[in-house]
Amino acid sequence: MTATIDKPRLETLYSDEVKASIIKEFNLANVSLAPRLVKITVNIAIGRFLDNQKLKPEIKETVISTLTQITGQKPIMILAKKSVANFKVREGAPSAFMVTMRGEKMWYFLDRLISLAIPRIKDFRGLKDTSFDQAGNYSFGVTEQAVWPEINMAEVNFTHGMNINLVFENSTPELSKAVLAQLGMPFVRDEE
Repeated sequence: MTATIDKPRLETLYSDEVKASIIKEFNLANVSLAPRLVKITVNIAIGRFLDNQKLKPEIKETVISTLTQITGQKPIMILAKKSVANFKVREGAPSAFMVTMRGEKMWYFLDRLISLAIPRIKDFRGLKDTSFDQAGNYSFGVTEQAVWPEINMAEVNFTHGMNINLVFENSTPELSKAVLAQLGMPFVRDEE
């Protein structure tokens, strides 16, 4: 007897209902033209926490711990590619930590983001629907890590925000917005 592994809830919702709805609503010629969520990247910029181009160990530990807890993956450190005197950045100095999620981890992360983290944002009135690029990718920021239930703020040295990017394939801003809205992404409602 083989055990069946359940697909993530939002992945099932997308493949069973949302994809067919989008194909019908936008009159797409076939299934392969439907937009598809390919990956989610989460990054935390640390440039402002540098002290003489060095990163304090407690800041590094906090950022790595936060990303590992909320994504289930260890982040990679991104180094500055070139020096910018106005921002006091030197080439090779640490500038961010980043995680890229695909597959099941991506769908579980999106589900926790929509159902747990976003509703915990203080004075939340919806995400802006103007943050789509021409390819239909959606980006937004979260101002502090306290919105994630996994993070115990009593153990954290400092608060920091993060940028979250949802990367689509075969999409436009209209298609991506429709997919995310049907998956439950809480966009700002148009005032009538």
